[in-house]
Amino acid sequence: MTAVRMGADERRELVVKAAVTEFARAGLAGTSTEAIAKRAGISQPYIFRLFATKKDLFIAVVDACFNRVYNAFLAAADGKYGEEAMQAMGNAYGVLLQDRDLLLTQMHCYTAASSDPEVRDAARNGFRRLWLLVERATGLPPENIVAFFAGGMLINVAAAMDLPHLDEPWAKTLIALSCPDLAE
Repeated sequence: MTAVRMGADERRELVVKAAVTEFARAGLAGTSTEAIAKRAGISQPYIFRLFATKKDLFIAVVDACFNRVYNAFLAAADGKYGEEAMQAMGNAYGVLLQDRDLLLTQMHCYTAASSDPEVRDAARNGFRRLWLLVERATGLPPENIVAFFAGGMLINVAAAMDLPHLDEPWAKTLIALSCPDLAE
C-alpha cells in the first residue's frame, strides 16, 4: 500500500489545527514551534516552509478561529432574521465554546493583540467580520449587537475560568443565565 502525499494546503491546515491546540495552552510567546511540529507529525523546519514566522502561524490560527465562529453564525442564522437570528447565533456560539482549545486560543489572541500590531489587526478584522454578519443577519440596532457581543465576552471569561465545573452558586447562576449550553 502506498502512502498518499499531502499537498502544501493540506499540510498548512494540519499545522494550523495542531497549532490551535498548542497556542491554546501557552499563547504566542509560550508556544514552541517544536511542540507544534511534533503534534502535527512534521519536522520543525517544515513549519517555516509553510509559515515565515511563528507569528504568521499564530495569525493563521487566529483567522481560522474567527472563520469557525463566522461559519457557525452564518449557518445558525440561515433563514432567520432579527432576534431569532441573534438567538440562533448565540446558541451556536455556546456549542462552539465546548471546544476549550478554540476558546483559549481566542483569549490568547486578545491578549497578544494588546501588544502586537499585526495580531491586533487580525483580531480586529475577524471581529469586524463577525460584527458585520450579526448586523446584516439580524437587522437589529447597534445597542442590541453590542449587548450580544458583551454577553459573548462574559461567556468567554466564564468558560476560560471553567465556571461550568465550579460547584458554587454564583458560578452556576452566571452560567445558567449567560450560557445554558455550558451548564452541566
